[in-house]
This record gives sequence, C-alpha cells and structure tokens, in this order.
Amino acid sequence: MMSMQNDRKIRVAVASSDGIVVNSHFGRARDFYIYEVSENEDTVLLEKRELVPICEAGNHDEGRLQDNVKRLSDCDYVAVSRIGMGALRVMNEYGIAAMELPGEIEDSLHRIVVYDQIQGLMTTR
Repeated sequence: MMSMQNDRKIRVAVASSDGIVVNSHFGRARDFYIYEVSENEDTVLLEKRELVPICEAGNHDEGRLQDNVKRLSDCDYVAVSRIGMGALRVMNEYGIAAMELPGEIEDSLHRIVVYDQIQGLMTTR
C-alpha cells in the first residue's frame, strides 16, 4: 500500500452501479470507477472498468476472482458495499486493501485518504 507522504497519489477502485454511490458487492460488481486521489483530496476519475461478476446464479468462479483482482492490481484500495472472505484474501495477496464503505463515493474516498494518512503516520514512527 502506498503512503500519501509528499503528496503522492493513491489509486482507488470503486464498485458502483451509477458512479455516484458505493453500492455494489465485490462479487456481483460489473462496474469499477478508478480514481486517483491526492493527499489534499484532489480527485480525478481515470476510467470506468467493466469486469465480469464473480457471483452468478449462486456460484463463485475462483478463476474469475483471480482475473478480476489482477485487473484491479494497479489500485491501492477497493471500495465496495460488501466483500466476502475469499475475495478479501485474494485482494490481500495482491497488496490491495478492500474496504466496505457503502455511501457516496466522495465520502468513501475521503475516508480512505484519512485512513491512508493514519497508516502512513503509524509506519513512519
């Protein structure tokens, strides 16, 4: 995970069906909005990525899970409404912090910036 010291930027993938709120479960999400956020919270929407949902008809596709996490591996954080333990484990293997932050995207990005700043302070002591 990247610390935001020296105003470096973090990249966040947001699971959203409308680009306004974090409202998608990771396994069912089709659309991920990729943001770059600076320490002073300047936010740029870089792109919208479409992934094939992992959960369909009650089944979980393990291969698809790996593929989707790889497609998000350039991100430091993923914001979702919910995430299962299996997906969380794979995210951790790729060094991605997954956070359950349902609500407006702007608020979720703010909370991630604050979290990242606190993590940076804790690791530099």
